[in-house]
Amino acid sequence: MHTRIIAFANNKGGSGKSTSCSCIAAALSKQGKRVLAIDGDMQLNLTLSFFEEEQAFEFAKSEYNTYTLLTRDAPVRQCIRPTAYENVHVLPASTLLSGVEYELFAKWQRETILRRALEEVKASGDYDYILLDAPPTLGCLVMNMLAAADHLVIPLEASPWGLFGLANMFDFVRNVQSINPSLSVLGILVTKVDTRKNYFKQTIDDLTALENVHVFGEVIRLDSAVEWAQDNSKPVVFYKPSSRASKEFTAVAQEIVQLTER
Repeated sequence: MHTRIIAFANNKGGSGKSTSCSCIAAALSKQGKRVLAIDGDMQLNLTLSFFEEEQAFEFAKSEYNTYTLLTRDAPVRQCIRPTAYENVHVLPASTLLSGVEYELFAKWQRETILRRALEEVKASGDYDYILLDAPPTLGCLVMNMLAAADHLVIPLEASPWGLFGLANMFDFVRNVQSINPSLSVLGILVTKVDTRKNYFKQTIDDLTALENVHVFGEVIRLDSAVEWAQDNSKPVVFYKPSSRASKEFTAVAQEIVQLTER
């Protein structure tokens, strides 16, 4: 099986990108898939999902992380860190990513730096999936991630503001497809669902009305187990496998496998 690269992106903050990326990475690993999760957000949330805060900040200050990979040609293999979990490796982020847009702007072929950096890892077949956690922007860093990806998952919060900016996201994807024609939107993942509120149904109705857009069959409901897992620097799939959120992320991971390996 060849390596599939999936980006998790949405220009709206608070949509659950990092949680979805880390938990789906964990769920895929429990299905026997070898996963590399790459943190592209200065907030380090994906890194903090697998490592204690002290370790995450040590990575952030080092010479080997997403920032140095993009701006200083750091060797990708040296940037990848093993986790405590079988089949999951992480390429950690740095807080210096806050200013990376300015640095990328001056780079040669700046839109495809990440794609070129990952060529050797992708070709090696060491991983079944590479998951990219993108920041909530539509700048050059996110363009790099989508230019490197085969597929895009858009986590979207089930709230009145959740759909805000989705049209801009699709416009951005079309622009990236001029650089990466093989990029496809794998689907929209509805997150932070409170089924007691009527707006959840409205969100689903609005999404299913969109043409040629897949909506994942499982939604991610609000679950306190997710916050407890984050507090313990673990994806909920590992922290509390019996939780509702764990089962939901596992179902989404299974659907991702079905969609990408069919």
